[in-house]
Amino acid sequence: MRRFIMPAAVVFAGALALSGCASGGGDASDSAAPADCASIAAQVRDISNGVQNNLAAPPSLDELQSYLGDASSRTDALIEDAGDDSALIDSLGEFQTALNEVSTYADGLEEVPSEEDPSAMTIEQDPDQLAEQQAAVQEASAAVGASCDE
Repeated sequence: MRRFIMPAAVVFAGALALSGCASGGGDASDSAAPADCASIAAQVRDISNGVQNNLAAPPSLDELQSYLGDASSRTDALIEDAGDDSALIDSLGEFQTALNEVSTYADGLEEVPSEEDPSAMTIEQDPDQLAEQQAAVQEASAAVGASCDE
């Protein structure tokens, strides 16, 4: 069983790398604005994935809030980099709104003693609310990518 874990991980990582390269494709005849948009969309996708992963398994409430603050700051910088592309700026604003809603959701979370080890703390989350937050961030991220196709 262990022999298959590493090759499977390598194949999975390779597939992720190829899909990332394929999504940012284009040729030298493309204008500078779409390339910038694609770069911004890729960064938003990275932010989105990080937010969803940190939300699913936060190490602590403080670290989650810190990560969300960093994600918001990175998004602000991307809004500045968007220039005068109104569709991109609008979609980035919607993504920022989704991040703000996740931060508000995270403000309501509590650390409680773990059932397995009462000396360790865990963060209680409602699975349905967690799924809603993750879906909202993912949809807003996809909207940023879609704005590059307009």
